[in-house]
Amino acid sequence: MHAPTHSTSGLSPDPVLLAVDGGIATLTLNRPDKLNALDYATIDRLMARLDAIEVDDAIRVVILTGAGERAFSAGGDIREFSGSVARGANAAVRDFVRRGQAVTARIEAFPKPVIVAVNGLAFGGGCEITEAAPLALASDRALFAKPEILLGMPPTFGGTQRLARLAGRKKALALLLTGTRFTADQALALGLVNAVVPHDTLIPAARELAGLIARQSPLAVAAILAAVTRGLNMGIAEGLLAESEQFARLVPSHDLAEGLAAWRERREPVFAGR
Repeated sequence: MHAPTHSTSGLSPDPVLLAVDGGIATLTLNRPDKLNALDYATIDRLMARLDAIEVDDAIRVVILTGAGERAFSAGGDIREFSGSVARGANAAVRDFVRRGQAVTARIEAFPKPVIVAVNGLAFGGGCEITEAAPLALASDRALFAKPEILLGMPPTFGGTQRLARLAGRKKALALLLTGTRFTADQALALGLVNAVVPHDTLIPAARELAGLIARQSPLAVAAILAAVTRGLNMGIAEGLLAESEQFARLVPSHDLAEGLAAWRERREPVFAGR
C-alpha cells in the first residue's frame, strides 16, 4: 500500500491526499477546517490527481471522500469565489464556473470508476461532484443541499443539469429553488447515491464495492462507463451505436479472449487490461 502523500514544501498541507492499495486509489479532500470547501487550488489538485491516476495501469478504481468527521465538501470556497465575482462576469466564469464544470465533467467521463463516499455535508459543489460521479455511497450522517439559490445564483458546477437527469425535473427544481437540505435517505430515493450505510462502515463499504469492480476487465469497465455516459445524452439509436462501438474495440483484446476462455474452462479469468 502506498501511504497518503502530502505536500513536501512545508508551507501548507496537500489539499487532496492520495493513498493506493490493492488497485484502489483513495482521494481525500483535505481542508477539514474549511469543511473541505473547493477553493481553486483544491480543484486544480484534484484534476492533477485524476490525470496521474488515469495513466497508472495499477489503479483500477477511485474512491473520493472528505477529511474529518463533518463534511465531504461544503461546496465552493465562497470567500475566494467572491473575489472573482468582484472582478466581473468574465473573471467569475473563467476562474470559478469553468473550473468547477471541468472537474465534474472529468469525474463523470473518467475511464475508471469514481465512487464518492459522502462522509458528511455535501452542499453545492460537493453535491455536484456526487451527482457527476458514476457511483456514490453515503454515510447515514450525510446531509445534502443545493444552497446556491440562497446566495442569489444558480448552481454552476453542473447542478442545474445533472440533478434533474437523476431525480426528475420537478424533484430537482424543488431543491434547486429552495436550497432545502435533504438527508442521505432522501438522496437515495432521488437516485443521487447507490446506498446509505452506517457512518463507521462507509469507507469499508466503498472499498468492498471498488474491489468487486477492480476484479473485472479494466477495458470492459471503461467501455461500460463510456457507453453509459455518452448514451445518456443521446437518443436510443445513437446510444446503441455507441454500445456497439465499445464492444467492437474489445473484440481483438486479450481481456475478451481470456474471459471467454475462462468461461469455457470453468475458471476465474485473469484480466490484463490490454
